[in-house]
Amino acid sequence: MKNKGILFVVSGPSGAGKGTICKALIEKRKDLFLSISATTRKPRPGEVDGVNYYFLSEEEFLEKIKNNGFLEHAFFCGNYYGTPKDKVYEKLSQGIDVILEIEVQGAMKVRAEHPEAVFIFVLPPSMKELKERLINRNTEPIEIINQRLNTAAFEIGHVKKYNYIILNDEIEKAVERFEAIIEAEKCRIERNVEFINEVFMS
Repeated sequence: MKNKGILFVVSGPSGAGKGTICKALIEKRKDLFLSISATTRKPRPGEVDGVNYYFLSEEEFLEKIKNNGFLEHAFFCGNYYGTPKDKVYEKLSQGIDVILEIEVQGAMKVRAEHPEAVFIFVLPPSMKELKERLINRNTEPIEIINQRLNTAAFEIGHVKKYNYIILNDEIEKAVERFEAIIEAEKCRIERNVEFINEVFMS
């Protein structure tokens, strides 16, 4: 008997390292599916369409909203971001665990429709460290970095709406913490009722 997959929703400030953690976890474990988000922002150097994001024009994005094609979508730092619905539902129905790496706005929308999902917030060691990481990326002007830091303070204010935090002080430890959350969630009674009834109660 195969349980339905678990939906893991991962958020955190830009620069906290949530993308790096998710990528490292996916490389380590082949039993997880990392949902690819769509966005209207321009690709950063090295980013590939259909691998890092689906890069859409604003017109394409709005058309997809109109057709109810997103599990969630949000406007963040001047651009639209959204999670295409079809792949996520397909993988969950196959018993595959799915990771959504999305902003707080989008996560709260998912939570309203899928309260059974697991919500994880990635934190940097400090705001000072976060600022240094954003500056060291060398991909955005200081005005955008300051905008991201202001947004980070807003996002961290929502942390109590999540189930778990992962402190990203060292990437290897952060990945281990994520794996521990996955294993704990797989052992929850409510996720195993059918198995218990079928094997022990029949």
